[in-house]
Amino acid sequence: MHAPKPGQPGRLGRRALVLLLALMAGVLPWATPAQAHGTIVDPASRAYHCWQAWGTNHTSPAMATEDPMCWQAFQANADTMWNWMSALRDGLAGNFQTRTPDGKLCSNALDRNESLNTPGAWKTTTLSRNFTVHLYDQASHGADFLRVYVSKNGFDPATQRLGWSNLDFITQTNSYPPAKDITFSVSTSGYTGRHVVFVIWQASHQDQTYMWCSDVTFA
Repeated sequence: MHAPKPGQPGRLGRRALVLLLALMAGVLPWATPAQAHGTIVDPASRAYHCWQAWGTNHTSPAMATEDPMCWQAFQANADTMWNWMSALRDGLAGNFQTRTPDGKLCSNALDRNESLNTPGAWKTTTLSRNFTVHLYDQASHGADFLRVYVSKNGFDPATQRLGWSNLDFITQTNSYPPAKDITFSVSTSGYTGRHVVFVIWQASHQDQTYMWCSDVTFA
């Protein structure tokens, strides 16, 4: 057996290098999509609220009594809280309503987020009739558009699952260039008390659709 020349890896060194390159090939493509998403942070979407309120205190038994909707979501699937930025589906081609059944809107029809569809005492953000929507996008995808709906008067998010017929269409934005923070103003009238603000984000980098429910109280 000949010793390797100086500066050249031996057989074991070559095998280790091949293994390292294979691992890098498997890991790096996965790492980018994992951080490449966002959500509505104001008014906070259901999953984002749970992460913001309990992400650093998720073992506290107080969650069960102080925030029972986040508690049931965390018990059903902790990933709903940890991956608040990943409520996306690919390839809907704009067929939001036909591809998203009634009662599945708050989860974007994702099985892992089914708990977000559960009616109950979700914590609310207080809004006036004119308010601002803030999308935080970790990877700056930009937006083809965002659509905003508000649940109709008479709909009760404490006892009913949200369906398309429960929504009033409010506005659709123009496109936005890539940015981590996208904010825009929304003007409404005639709403008081508890409602759901439902937002659809059509990301620009590819056909990815995000949908969220934000629980609000119109003052």
